[in-house]
Amino acid sequence: MAASEQPVAIITGGGTGVGRDTSLQLARRGYHIILNYSRSKQEAEQTADEITTIGRSTGSQALCLQADVADDQDCRQLIDAALNRHGRLDVLVNCAGTTQFIPFERMEEVSAETWERLFRVNVTGAFQCARAAAPALRKSDNGQIINISSVAAQLGQGSSIPYCCTKAALDNLTVSLARTLAPEIRVNGIAPGFIAGRWTEKGLGVSYDQVCKAYEQSLPLRKVCQPADIAEAIVSLITGSRLVTGQTLTVDAGMMIAGYQVSYDDALQQTNAADPANRR
Repeated sequence: MAASEQPVAIITGGGTGVGRDTSLQLARRGYHIILNYSRSKQEAEQTADEITTIGRSTGSQALCLQADVADDQDCRQLIDAALNRHGRLDVLVNCAGTTQFIPFERMEEVSAETWERLFRVNVTGAFQCARAAAPALRKSDNGQIINISSVAAQLGQGSSIPYCCTKAALDNLTVSLARTLAPEIRVNGIAPGFIAGRWTEKGLGVSYDQVCKAYEQSLPLRKVCQPADIAEAIVSLITGSRLVTGQTLTVDAGMMIAGYQVSYDDALQQTNAADPANRR
């Protein structure tokens, strides 16, 4: 098929949270969007409907595709489906991720399965998507990969020790891929701070509001990240200077310079004490 005249972006985890807002913001800039989801089919379809509405003025189209990024064959089929639909690929945003909320001192609760699952999705999945996408991205005049990391990689603070380790590994993957895929493809990352929304609300349970308020009081900018804030940063890398590669941009309202002031562990202790069902 003839390649689309409009740029094409694949957003893994594109139906919810940061992925959803990134999809909408790129659609407003005229990108065709491939929305990947693993389990959130309904949310992905709702996001696609919003893109269809946006597309009345921008020409953007949306395609929802189920794929488990931990499965290499799924990753390859995801890329193939995008090329079959539009004949080109310009941007890959590795936004799919997972975690398990486990207080750091409860090391006995961290299983081998937890380590394997988090690494397969957060690190191996990003690599597999990048590898599958690279041949098509090389043909773009501005091929890019954006990996969504976390300040947890540097602070060693977050939902669990395995999660922090996977994000540190993802930062290394960003640099490794940037060297490997240059000069045709630029690879960068985004490291959000605490993001308000369904993911953290589910993980923190009854402590969610308390943790949000504590972060708002302790952070230099006195606010926590919203998914749209992170999406804006992603778009800024995509549309900004073509001389930026191998970098991970921190978007955290000043969390990194404020230091370790709010503890997930304390919040999780309170949540688990209040509701044992939150232990998982």
